[in-house]
Amino acid sequence: MTVVVTRDVPDRYRGFLSSVMPEVAPGVYVSPELSRAVRERVWSVLNDWWGTQPGGSVVMTWRDSASAGQLGLAMLGTPPVELADLDGVLVVRRKPSASAAA
Repeated sequence: MTVVVTRDVPDRYRGFLSSVMPEVAPGVYVSPELSRAVRERVWSVLNDWWGTQPGGSVVMTWRDSASAGQLGLAMLGTPPVELADLDGVLVVRRKPSASAAA
């Protein structure tokens, strides 16, 4: 299952996503069987558009057996977060910034 949630993005994002996935609620797109290749192409388009016209936010999540909680996560326009397994409980935490690591 792939889910994309948009907030305050230009109409072109919504039009593009609607051509690939059904919009089940305003700004929420789902696909139960989107292949990895198609998911990566969709994210590439969104990422390219974001580079030229940033605004709002886009979050994509999908099943990923190599990630914490088996949940892949990608985002544009929101503070970067990551999923972590804390003694069997899936939690969200902010990613450390590069300047904080120095």
